[in-house]
Amino acid sequence: MKSCRANVAPARLETVRRRLEAWRRSRRGRERIPEPLWNLAVQMAGVYGLCTTARTLRLDYVVLKRRVESANRQSPPRPEPAMSFVEVLSPERTSVPECILEMENPSGAKMRVHLKGIPVPDLTALSRSLWNAKA
Repeated sequence: MKSCRANVAPARLETVRRRLEAWRRSRRGRERIPEPLWNLAVQMAGVYGLCTTARTLRLDYVVLKRRVESANRQSPPRPEPAMSFVEVLSPERTSVPECILEMENPSGAKMRVHLKGIPVPDLTALSRSLWNAKA
């Protein structure tokens, strides 16, 4: 089970905490928390989780949880984002790859190859046949 640890509160949550503390200092008697502050607490619980929000804002976890569940039931489901197809084209080559390859095996056999547009697997096979050739 995940435990609730007291960490440094994120800036947005800290802002809501300060607003709630200011309200607590100015309230009269056992006045209820205003709905706009509860709505902010519910939003923060959606972002930072119930436990962190309840602890940071000094709210009753169970009451906050009920309000979050109630808000989830009342809000209509968000529509799925429309999927779109994006074709990614490879850049056109303006020139054919070209190189000159000179090889010499341990027995002294030499080969010079001018390659123009040859695939790499063919070059590998050609190199291997020269290197493994017996004199």
